[in-house]
Formats: sequence, structure tokens, C-alpha cells
Amino acid sequence: MISDLMHPSAYPETPKKVILAQTHISTVFIGDKFVYKIKKSVNFGFLDFSTLKKRNFYCNKEVELNSRFSNDVYLGVYPVTFDGSKHTINGKGEVVDYAVKMRRLEDEDLMKTRFRKGTVTSEDIKRIGEAIAAFHKISVQSEKINEYGNIKSIKLNTDENFQQTAEFVDDSVSKEQYYDLKNWTEDFYKKHQELFMQRIKIGKIRDCHGDLHMEHICLTDPIIIFDCIEFNDRFRYIDTLSDISFLLMDLEFNDGKKLSEQLSKVYLSHAGEEDTDLIRHLINFYKVYRAYVRGKVTSFILKDTAVFDDKKIKARDIAQRYFTLAHSYILD
Repeated sequence: MISDLMHPSAYPETPKKVILAQTHISTVFIGDKFVYKIKKSVNFGFLDFSTLKKRNFYCNKEVELNSRFSNDVYLGVYPVTFDGSKHTINGKGEVVDYAVKMRRLEDEDLMKTRFRKGTVTSEDIKRIGEAIAAFHKISVQSEKINEYGNIKSIKLNTDENFQQTAEFVDDSVSKEQYYDLKNWTEDFYKKHQELFMQRIKIGKIRDCHGDLHMEHICLTDPIIIFDCIEFNDRFRYIDTLSDISFLLMDLEFNDGKKLSEQLSKVYLSHAGEEDTDLIRHLINFYKVYRAYVRGKVTSFILKDTAVFDDKKIKARDIAQRYFTLAHSYILD
């Protein structure tokens, strides 16, 4: 299927060329103006795309949820068809998979690209902080969503992280890092039970983005946020500080500490959050969590048989850096 879909003739628009990109959960085909994203047939426990029916469901969910941020980027779900000789998008034959169709965003507008070039300005940070705070204020809140703010629910996520990274100890994560982070996380729950309850009481558990880092922000006017988590509600039904902490951590992972500090101040101000030591401790907790998650999902690439060895070597290095960053937060 991948080989067939690398041919421009497989697409209704017949692009001049097609570029392939892979993540641990998706195969992405990038054309001149449009992008098609196909979910991999994987089951990680927290994510299950193992059947055609499930992939169809989550493709539609992806379009629906991301339309909250912009209404002209996600263009629909299209069948991948096989006519007995070749695979095409929305062609003739048996439907063998589904693809989310997106408008291709300009690489030059991505926050990640601008950051690498050193052209992210204080005004950009201000706009980003204001945009995220504005979204959080109107994002859905309910009794059901509030349940995901209690320690039991949050601990389910962190326990899962440690369970799913146990096989990577002494590979992408050191034994010292693994047990230090595990013990520190347990201690934080014990010391701050009241803090988690207070966050629920003041309405800070919302249907958020869940995967908010620089690659998912486009510095256009207005700012475009995309690629939220669709595959598991519990990763979106979170504290708003968990959402913004992902982006803060991402900036720091990429040596953007000053921009992270600026963004934190702007966001807290516009989100109506008090800039207290307790709030800073909670942000730090979520930065640890976010860095660990990135280390985990990057480590999954090491087990992906569809990924070449050179990519796995790079993935191991990146995962190690994420786990090292997570560990550094608990030493401050």
C-alpha cells in the first residue's frame, strides 16, 4: 500500500510528488497542497487502531475534534481502495483503509520551523499564549470530564507510562532515571492531594488538545492549532495546565528556556491563573509527565519493524534526551 501511494497518480489531485513521513501511529503522505494520513494497524493499549472499523471511527473523530481549532485544515475522511492491482485514494475496488485529508500547511509557518531559525518573537509568544488561554476558557467542561482530574485517573496515565517503558530500561531510559521518576511521581500524589481536588473545583479540567507542542502550532494570522489527540479521551480530558505544560516542555527540550518562561507568564495571565509557587509545582509535575510521554512514544519506534535502523538510532537518542529532561525537572 505504501509503495502504491507514493505514486502521484494514486491521488485525485495528482500532485507533482509525494513525500512519505512516519510516526509510531501514522503513515503520512505529503503532496503539493494536501496531506493524507493513514492510521497504522497498532494496539498500544491506550490506543487501538487494530481494525478497519476502529481506524474509520478515529479518522472521523480526528476531523471532528480538530475542527475546534480551525475549520479549513481538516477536509474529511477518504477511503483507501484496492482494485486488485493498485491502491488509490477514493478510487475503485475494495476499501482497505481510510485516510484523513488535510490542507498542507506551509513548513515556514510552523512554530517548530520558526524556532529553529531563531525567528520566534516575543509577539509570537504573546499571540500563542493568548490563543491557547482563549481556547481553554471555552473548551468543554462537564461532570464526566471532571472525573479525569482526580488522582486515580491521572495516576492511571503515569502508571501506564512506567509499565510501558519498563522494557526500555537500560536502553532509552536508565535504571536510575526510571526509578527516580517513578518514586518522585508517587510522592507528588501523596503531598498534593488537595491541589488536584482544588483544580477540579475551580473548573480547570477540560476537553483540551492533549498533544500541544511546536509541531502542532502554525504562526499564521490567526494562529492555527492542529493534530489534537483523538484516540483516547482520557488524554484530552485533562487539567489545562497539563496542556500548556507540553508546549513549555517542548520549548525547553529545544533549548528555548527564555521563551518558555515568557509563554508561561502570558498564558497564566490570560487564563486567569495565579502565578504562585503551588501552580509552578503543578506545571513542573506536568512537564515531567509530558517529557516522559515523549520519551515513551519515541521509544516505541525502536520496536517498529517498518522503521529502518538509522531512524531507530536517531529515535533512541531523542528518547534518551526526553527522559534526561524529565529527570532534570525533579532535581531542580
